[in-house]
Amino acid sequence: MSIVKRAPRAERRRLMAMARKSHDPDEVRRALGILQLMDGHPVGSVSKALAAARSTIYRWVGWYTSQGLSGLLSLRRGPRESTVTPALVEALVTVLSETPRSMGYLRSTWSSELLAEVLHRQFGFEVHPSTLRRLLPKVGFRWRRARPTLCIRDPSKAQKLAAIQQAIETDDPYTAVFFLDEADIDFNPRIGYGWRERGRQEAIPTPGQNQKHYVAGALHARTGRLAWVEYHRKNSVLFLKMLIELRKRYRRARRIMLILDNYKIHKSHPVQRWLQNNPKFELLFQPVYHPWVNEIERLWKTMHDTVTRNHRCHSMTELCQHVIRFFDVVQPFPGNRHGVAQLGSAI
Repeated sequence: MSIVKRAPRAERRRLMAMARKSHDPDEVRRALGILQLMDGHPVGSVSKALAAARSTIYRWVGWYTSQGLSGLLSLRRGPRESTVTPALVEALVTVLSETPRSMGYLRSTWSSELLAEVLHRQFGFEVHPSTLRRLLPKVGFRWRRARPTLCIRDPSKAQKLAAIQQAIETDDPYTAVFFLDEADIDFNPRIGYGWRERGRQEAIPTPGQNQKHYVAGALHARTGRLAWVEYHRKNSVLFLKMLIELRKRYRRARRIMLILDNYKIHKSHPVQRWLQNNPKFELLFQPVYHPWVNEIERLWKTMHDTVTRNHRCHSMTELCQHVIRFFDVVQPFPGNRHGVAQLGSAI
């Protein structure tokens, strides 16, 4: 008994027309297979004649039985219609303007999986997380590290910045303006990037116990010349040594203005007493948590990049000698060729 009932003459004519006129070879095979089954041919012989598996023949029969002639038609070929639409992009940007916590989720940051979940629940979009990962860079979003910031605001920020700017722009030849700060010299190397062979990570030996030394520097705002002192502790003595060094170097200056941060050693009682006896010194404190205002921070970064980063010194004395050598060749800063200086020669 045939597994496909013999169809009316009109239906058979439509099947024969599909077999003769269709440009899709798969549709031709399906139509021929159904016609042969209607004529009583067993599934095995139809499978052999059309070079199709028996399971494929049964699948054709299921399509034809449930959907009729339309079930034998091939689906449209080519790439599927994209799920990325302007409406999806708009919804995605809207979601990213909020935080997961504000929408009732545990996560503190968005993931592609969570974005897909929210887009489905709230906007009805069926989109895969991998699709969102490809889409996000195209709409201007990058996976980037956040930066910390503080809620504390300096109420005198505008006044302090204005005073610092006015000091920098002064053209009084008897006024010297300096950026002043202290820096730590650690015997423990600061690990950083460098050129390495692919697949090989360089090992930098570290001491069993770290040692520290401290330097204070004053960078002239106009000439870029650096005055510096060193000490084994970061306290008021280090700062006072810096002030005394500036007083000695700039004896002719009638006014010395120092731009510095709010570190406690700059406001200690010994410093206040010394400033009362040296009235030509004036301290201009930068706004709280504004290290970029102080230009000498760039010099410290250059020092660490040049000398202390990934260093292999065998003693603290050797490292400090390299730092002193850096101070000798870096001036005036910026603009000198300290990066190609040799250990024992002047540039």
